[in-house]
Amino acid sequence: MNSSTLPTAGQHLATVGQPLPRGNGVATKEEQDAVAPGDIAVGVVIGRASEYFDFFVYGIASVLVFPSIFFPHMERLEGTLYAFALLALAFVVRPIGTLVGMEIQRRFGRSVKLTVALFLLGISTCTIAVLPGFNTWGGAAIGLLALCRIGQGLALGGSWDGLPSLLALNAPPGRRGWYAMLGQLGAPIGFLIAAALYAYLWSSLATIDFLSWGWRFPFFAAFAINVVALFARLRLVVTHEYEKNLEEHELDPCDVDELFEKQGTTLFIGAFAALASYALFHIVTVFPLSWVMLYGDQNVTQFLIVQIIGALLAAGAMPISGLIADRIGRRSTLGMLATTIGIFSLFAPILLDSGAMGQNIFILVGFVLLGLSYGQSSGAVTSNFLPHFRYTGAALTSDLAWIIGAAFAPLVALGLSAKFGLWAVTAYLLSGAIVTLVALRTNRMLTMKDKD
Repeated sequence: MNSSTLPTAGQHLATVGQPLPRGNGVATKEEQDAVAPGDIAVGVVIGRASEYFDFFVYGIASVLVFPSIFFPHMERLEGTLYAFALLALAFVVRPIGTLVGMEIQRRFGRSVKLTVALFLLGISTCTIAVLPGFNTWGGAAIGLLALCRIGQGLALGGSWDGLPSLLALNAPPGRRGWYAMLGQLGAPIGFLIAAALYAYLWSSLATIDFLSWGWRFPFFAAFAINVVALFARLRLVVTHEYEKNLEEHELDPCDVDELFEKQGTTLFIGAFAALASYALFHIVTVFPLSWVMLYGDQNVTQFLIVQIIGALLAAGAMPISGLIADRIGRRSTLGMLATTIGIFSLFAPILLDSGAMGQNIFILVGFVLLGLSYGQSSGAVTSNFLPHFRYTGAALTSDLAWIIGAAFAPLVALGLSAKFGLWAVTAYLLSGAIVTLVALRTNRMLTMKDKD
């Protein structure tokens, strides 16, 4: 082949992830600056998977490890409840991390903010891996664990890069439901990897070895994955094409006071609209593991394997949720699934109290519903934000949804179930489903009013 027929390096790089040039084979300026939704999706999935892996490493450790390491002076139930209280800390401080991160972005840029946030996440996670237990440092060990959990929450809030919003805005017409679920795939992927790691370590090590050093390995792995995810996301957000698209869609921080004044209603409706899905999030992942650990007769490794299968089913259900949402609408999809979650909640205590078979059915069905609902939980209402408010509004809507729906779910569900019975799980899920339906109905009424 003649060397003159080969594309130059610059020509080749210009076409990566870009539309095919037209006519004379030379891409126009608009085509060169276009961003392929598939490229954005890769960045979103990588970023979300790393965050969820980190999240579930801590969540599973709250059941299997922390009661023995940091709360050995308490009964197992009490120690688990305290561990769940620390789990909630990250969600409580997450909005603060979001606001601090946006101030860093205003002054130093998006890439600096993302770097600071993910390094804080990695350092907090890695520090947990080397913390001594209560028997060595006493109450100081618990205090440092809480401080690290706060660091994780601040980092997760500050790591908002706007890519999920950009993905939704660049999605082809009639495919927004499909592209919306791509970012949510990080949840089952992150849980699957975290659960598989703990299942392997729990089954391979003696209890004394697992509690001495084995449990620390997943936290070191989370640090390594965060570093890889950092560079993968930075590679996207610092390029000219992405910066240009983010600017064109006004995906930059706005004044928070102005946001609450002009679109506070949209913010809160968005937080409540996905409540059923967020409530279910912990009820099928962390809570049942704690219930089996405390009151069940299933082997922990076997139960984790069932949850891993459930995560695979959730990952498979998410593309289906995209197809359904593109056919009937994302809000209708969320409403339909909230109703289904409410019905499922009525059977939760029966299944969880029916031995291994019932518990396994609860997990598998619950994960399918989680995949279908959580796949469309992001941005179904935040699309109502005006362009100038969308970047900050989407981030704070997600933060509030986590606080309201998921932060205290394991603590409340386990505490109430231990005292009053498993019907507390029904009450928790059913209340989330009702609130979601009310929020979606309110949003529809306000949208119709605005059109009038």
